Amino acid sequence: MKKFFLVFFLLTGFSSAQVIKLGEARGLFMAVGLGPRFPLGAYADNRNIGVGVDVSFAYTDNEVLPVFLYTKLGYHHYPGKQNLYKTSSYSSFSTNMIFIEPGIRFFLPPVIEQDFLLMPIVEGGINWALFENYHQYKTGSGKDNYVEQLSKLGFHVGFGFSMFLMDVMSYVNVYPDGYQYLSLDLRIRIPIFVKV
Repeated sequence: MKKFFLVFFLLTGFSSAQVIKLGEARGLFMAVGLGPRFPLGAYADNRNIGVGVDVSFAYTDNEVLPVFLYTKLGYHHYPGKQNLYKTSSYSSFSTNMIFIEPGIRFFLPPVIEQDFLLMPIVEGGINWALFENYHQYKTGSGKDNYVEQLSKLGFHVGFGFSMFLMDVMSYVNVYPDGYQYLSLDLRIRIPIFVKV
């Protein structure tokens, strides 16, 4: 994965004849998000609503505003459905996932400017995730417990509203083989470096 990002950076950075020029005003921001995760489609067959937390880092400068480039790192947990335990030999089932999501955030013109700033946001990007499915069976079922690990590449699209230091966002996340979920986040943004 590190090699992929290094190659991507080198190809995009050196593919043009011009040297990358930063604007005079620029900023680096960190944000922490927390919220529920709703499995969709086949992913919801055996999983209940989960919870997720993430940390993201975003960069922009006045040459590309209102566009921000970001990378999000996070963790989700989904418990198994009670109905699964009643109708199968499972005694426990859960899914944990860690993910990396690089993407682009675009701030639309504010809908409220007088008392406070409220701006719609559109986001999109690619996802890489490691899913860990824990399978535990009832005693006497004759089945061995095991942990299944799956690495998947997908994408996400998000929409929400921002007061700049606080966002409310919703995302649709899509991975192959029916691994899909809707996430809702309350996100707090912290400026790390700002040059005006």
